[in-house]
Amino acid sequence: MHPVEPKLVLISLLVQLGVAAAVSSSLARSTLFRRLLLAPERSPSDRLKLVALICAPLVLGVWIRAVVPNFLAADISLATVILLGIIVGTPMASVGAIALSLPAMLHREYLSLPVNLMAAAVSGLFYRFVDVEAIWSFSPMIDLSLYRWVRRNLRRPHLDRQVFLLLIIALLQLAASEIAEFYPHRYFSLGSNVWLLQLAICAATPVLVGIPLKIWNAIRIEDKLEQQARLLLEARLDALQRQINPHFLFNTLNSIGSLIRVEPDMAREMVNRLANILRILLRTREAFVPFRDELAFTDDYLGIEVVRFGEKLRVVKEIAPETLDLVVPSMLLQPLIENSIKHGLEPRISGGTVTLRSRVRGQRLLLEVEDDGVGVAPERPLHSGSGLVRPSTGIGMKNVRERMEVLYGADAVMEMESRPGRGTRITLEMPIVDSTDLAGGRGEPRR
Repeated sequence: MHPVEPKLVLISLLVQLGVAAAVSSSLARSTLFRRLLLAPERSPSDRLKLVALICAPLVLGVWIRAVVPNFLAADISLATVILLGIIVGTPMASVGAIALSLPAMLHREYLSLPVNLMAAAVSGLFYRFVDVEAIWSFSPMIDLSLYRWVRRNLRRPHLDRQVFLLLIIALLQLAASEIAEFYPHRYFSLGSNVWLLQLAICAATPVLVGIPLKIWNAIRIEDKLEQQARLLLEARLDALQRQINPHFLFNTLNSIGSLIRVEPDMAREMVNRLANILRILLRTREAFVPFRDELAFTDDYLGIEVVRFGEKLRVVKEIAPETLDLVVPSMLLQPLIENSIKHGLEPRISGGTVTLRSRVRGQRLLLEVEDDGVGVAPERPLHSGSGLVRPSTGIGMKNVRERMEVLYGADAVMEMESRPGRGTRITLEMPIVDSTDLAGGRGEPRR
């Protein structure tokens, strides 16, 4: 470890934080970087470009630190390698580690490469075994992370991934400082014999990793909100153009006309239900609504369908009371119900039953729409291999899947099970979200 004055250590830590924030903010303005960062799946060449964009200015920083006396703050290579490991994995993080080690090795700091490769391997394991949202939600506010961890563990002891990552980063920095102390001319790392300063160095490294994650996560959230607004608009337009299309309106009005004389009360009820549907569809919608409101919307839709189909259409509800106040994406069930009636029950001469179910399992909300109709032919694809299924039954189903992907990411599951001649069941599984957990009352749930 190079002998460094305590004042210079503190100044260097402050400047490093500024360097991390400045580089992260500059990269966030790049269209290419945003495209690579936000890509749902990256090819190896995309990952390599992402690593190159992140490392390019920081390689220059390592070189400046090596040639300019007492300019230690320019080198944040260890934190950068850890950051690469948790967002692109070990192989590409190792490429970044080699690039960041080259300027140091040219100045005979030969241990830079193995130390950086070790950091890439350890942080890459976190990327491999932890879901992506746990990485992006990592907070550089160490005191708050520890405070939340203590509170949660007082109620229900468990291993918190956020605190686990914090400890990994701090231990990697501590190991790097110890290596620098034993081999001061073969590896560089900030360090101090004063334990308070050494603690500050180990605490600053998680912040150096967390600052870029916070800045770039803001970009992700902004992009998700834009996607959600677009998908919500498409859902409204799709409902107006498809579910409440002229054919549907024509049939509904015909049914009302035939009921006016013989059953005026039922005709009046159908008019009210149709008015409720149109009112909800035409007004500005929130991204999330209480489940009881979503059920009220589907009740109006099903009420009209039941009158139109008569005894051929039966509706069964198995709704757990504890699910009524939970929030769900708006207009989530109606496309699934419409799909069941149109593709499952309408082709069947005797009609059938649509069953709606809701229940809570652990910290997850499960919703089911099931019919006993004709089912889906075996040759029609039901699954895409992993993640959310991609049913091949129309725009409405595709819209539901895409909106759940945007809102919940990998935390959402959509499954379709069908048996020809016996019916189809669609299951939606999503994290439980309280209305107080929504960012600003709308948009996406807080992680």
